[in-house]
Amino acid sequence: MRLTLPRTLFLIALSAGLSSTLSAQQPPPPAPATPPQTAAAPPAQTQPPQAQPVGSEPVRDANGVYTIRRNARLVVLDLVVTDSKGNIVTDLKRDDFHVTEANEPETILNFEAAGAHALDPQATINSTQDLDRLAPNAPVNIILLDEFNTRFEDMAFARYSLKKFLERQPGKLDTPTMLVAVDVEHFTVLRDYTQNKDEIITALDHHFAAYPWQAQQGQWRSDRIGTAFLTLRRVGEAVIGHPGHKNMIWVGRGFPAIRWADVPVDTQNRVNNAVQDCVNILRDARVTLYTIDPAGVQIDPQAYGAAAAFNDPFGGEYQFNRLAKATGGRTLYGRNDVDAEIGTAIRDGASFYTITYRPQNTSLDPSKFRKIQVTLDRPGLTVYTRQGYYLQRGPGRVDPANPSRRLMADLISADSSTMVYDGVPLTLEPSPTNPDSFTVHVNGQGLYWSPATDTEPRHADVILVVSTFDKKGKELKSVAKVIHASAPHDVAPTGRIDRGLNLVYTIDHDPKAVRARFVIRVTSSGRIGTADATLGQQASAPPPTLGAATP
Repeated sequence: MRLTLPRTLFLIALSAGLSSTLSAQQPPPPAPATPPQTAAAPPAQTQPPQAQPVGSEPVRDANGVYTIRRNARLVVLDLVVTDSKGNIVTDLKRDDFHVTEANEPETILNFEAAGAHALDPQATINSTQDLDRLAPNAPVNIILLDEFNTRFEDMAFARYSLKKFLERQPGKLDTPTMLVAVDVEHFTVLRDYTQNKDEIITALDHHFAAYPWQAQQGQWRSDRIGTAFLTLRRVGEAVIGHPGHKNMIWVGRGFPAIRWADVPVDTQNRVNNAVQDCVNILRDARVTLYTIDPAGVQIDPQAYGAAAAFNDPFGGEYQFNRLAKATGGRTLYGRNDVDAEIGTAIRDGASFYTITYRPQNTSLDPSKFRKIQVTLDRPGLTVYTRQGYYLQRGPGRVDPANPSRRLMADLISADSSTMVYDGVPLTLEPSPTNPDSFTVHVNGQGLYWSPATDTEPRHADVILVVSTFDKKGKELKSVAKVIHASAPHDVAPTGRIDRGLNLVYTIDHDPKAVRARFVIRVTSSGRIGTADATLGQQASAPPPTLGAATP
């Protein structure tokens, strides 16, 4: 089934709602590119069984349509505890913690002491694949340089401070660290997860930040806000497959300065909804956000706008400040020792406790904020953890003829990025005879098979996007396809199915193409997985074909 996926990158639905209210003028939108070609639909494939999501049950309506009703869930809290002097406290026990959610006391089912998942000193991580294979529960750091809302001179100071911090660290970092840089037009992974500090410093030295001219013009405010939300969302979706804790250290201003008193209420609601959505995504991915303002105490209010007063950090945008606190992180600003602030955030990420509980309140109202409060028996201590959450609705239905902006943003973000998405486990197997042909193995752990109906066998729905790139990273061609894979009729109508998909795909031979990216999105969960391949150029291939190979 064809999926019409324009190559215009939408900065989530939020940007459309902001553009008419935050600026007097907007640059004309780029013309949509020709929709990508798609291949023929795959035949049905026999699959073995996999379990339904924990705490879910299928409910069929009068039309035979199943939905998944969640009736049980676990809440996982990562907590950092400090004393009155700001020092980390690591000797607390389970009985020292008391948790309430929606004003109801909760029973702690599982407790992990601070540093329980520290990386084995014998292991060495140099990629996302190493991390998922060798240390699936280890904590990691993601350092992100905000180059779309921060002045050029402040970015230079931030880079200097980060390098200054790294140079004081041992050659092998205790925690795997990823370095990312983002501007309005680019999301660049400067270095995938590594423990080699010299490789991070080298990547930083070889990265030339573009001058953020959009930050000087008010008409780009909506794009910059959209970029901030999209960046948070794409990081959360990319790392959700790694169950360990992630410390995301955002170095930059976060949002442009806006006087919210002059913004219509419906636009404010859009921003608040986007904040809620980002908090949920970061929560599901176990990401704690730390925001560090590199402007320090020498901020020039005229440079960032009248709202960027010293006592109102991050451009006056209370939402970005709230994002950090809502995820259990902190907002660090008003100091010139940015390297020390980075060290504080990294220290916290290696010293967290983990608590798991099952909420007593079984209400399914998605509009109710479920406030979490953690207290300690020992006086004088401060707990940093997420403030609460909203019950999250499942991913929306996929309309191939008119896909939602959110769906397009998610797919294009994964497609155009070099960041590894591990939300869906998948691997590539090149053909031994055709250098442009690959089999995409989708692990059954990442799939969900619907219950059978009176007229249709069990099935799994995924979206496959395949894109090719030249040696400069320019996209040459993209193909998007909705795949409806059916299980055989002799499979039990409900119960566990634990066997994946094998999708055979042959890329149109292009002598300029040196890399291909395969993106899989599971429709039922919204999770995304990616895999990259280096293309051989020694043979031509037939037109694109898509099928399901029998294991």
